[in-house]
Amino acid sequence: MVKFTAEDKVQAVNRYLNGNESSYDIAKSLGTNHKAILKWVKQYEYNGVEAFIKRYTNYTQQFKLDVLNYMIEHGTSFVETAAMFNIAAPSTILVWKKQFETQGSDALQSKKKGRPSMKKDSIKQSKRAPEEGSTEALQARIKQLEMENEYLKKLGCLSSKQGKITKHDKAQVVFELRHKYPVKALVKFAGLVRSTYYDLVKKMSRPDQDADLKAEIKAIYEEHEGRYGYRRIRDELVNRGQKVNHKKVQRIMKELGLKCIVRMKKYKSYKGTVGKIAPNILDRNFTADAPNQKWVTDITEFKLFGEKLYLSPVLDLFNGEIITYTIGSRPTYSLVSEMLEKALERLPEEHQLLMHSDQGWHYQMKRYRQALEFKEIVQSMSRKGNCYDNSVMENFFGIMKSEFLYIKEFESVEHFKIELEKYITYYNTKRIKAKLKGMSPIQYRTHALTAA
Repeated sequence: MVKFTAEDKVQAVNRYLNGNESSYDIAKSLGTNHKAILKWVKQYEYNGVEAFIKRYTNYTQQFKLDVLNYMIEHGTSFVETAAMFNIAAPSTILVWKKQFETQGSDALQSKKKGRPSMKKDSIKQSKRAPEEGSTEALQARIKQLEMENEYLKKLGCLSSKQGKITKHDKAQVVFELRHKYPVKALVKFAGLVRSTYYDLVKKMSRPDQDADLKAEIKAIYEEHEGRYGYRRIRDELVNRGQKVNHKKVQRIMKELGLKCIVRMKKYKSYKGTVGKIAPNILDRNFTADAPNQKWVTDITEFKLFGEKLYLSPVLDLFNGEIITYTIGSRPTYSLVSEMLEKALERLPEEHQLLMHSDQGWHYQMKRYRQALEFKEIVQSMSRKGNCYDNSVMENFFGIMKSEFLYIKEFESVEHFKIELEKYITYYNTKRIKAKLKGMSPIQYRTHALTAA
């Protein structure tokens, strides 16, 4: 093996930096490997000529730890790290790394040169654990408890945000505390394998490829106040020009702790036969070819500030749009009659409308049936005790309660009514649906009429 002087190395570096010769050409002329030339160049870039002056350095434990931490945090190679810290042989860092992973930071303590001292017994004695009950043992225990307490406090902050603790969370906390407490003790308490910890730290230093996507998913979720699940968020991303698999959106939402709210039951208005029952003409055919062909209606109940409120909306099965609604403190017939009156104002003169409801007593009333007959509207009713016959209306109530009622705070009943009006507008104009090709109800109606 050819040995090169500092002067040889400087000349080789200058030849390479002049740009006339490649590392392969220079290595061939000197009888060495081209990697050696590149290593000398790196050393020269970081430390100049001093990089090639032979030193007999006894590196301290802290210096070794600093080198290893820098390499892990920044993901630099052994060669580049050695060049930066002016370490002659990159293999030296590899030895330190192995010592640290197998024996801990104590293995990095510099050993004294020359013949060993005859005081072996005293050295062994100093390495032994302090006697139980001694001052040293108490101090060590206090330090251990401080470490455990700080570790758990930081980990608790992460778990409260995300709902669960992952290996990545543990590694992150250990990484934050590594300068204050020994890594060996931290990873042991965290229940992490040391190699796993360093692997996770290396990944932490890499840029997150999904950072922009995560930010956009979170923005959509917050814009819709937690009402969107992963499928609807995927559809909204598509609308914004981002094609992404729904499973990836689901995974990211799980990582970020974003999820929808569960639905609740609705108010039951059936009181037996008090008028005339209409046949189930709709027969669960919940599709319509155009607006104002099939409308469905029902009543739901809210409990706010010790009071009960009742909502009576009308929904168009063509696009799921809420045509109109009324709200009152009692489920009287006027609640339904006013709703019907407002809805009929929006009905064209020429139509073939089917109006479907359950068998609630309001819809059996003679006045209600006569109002429909006067406008030549066909009446349809669900079968007794069968909520699936009007499932589209049931579905709207579930969505509205989970997306609005249970996630908002209201100052008064009047404030609730104002916010409800805002939500209905949002539902009609902004909230997209998968079955409407990623459009809101009004967007879909406008698109269909334009295309026709």
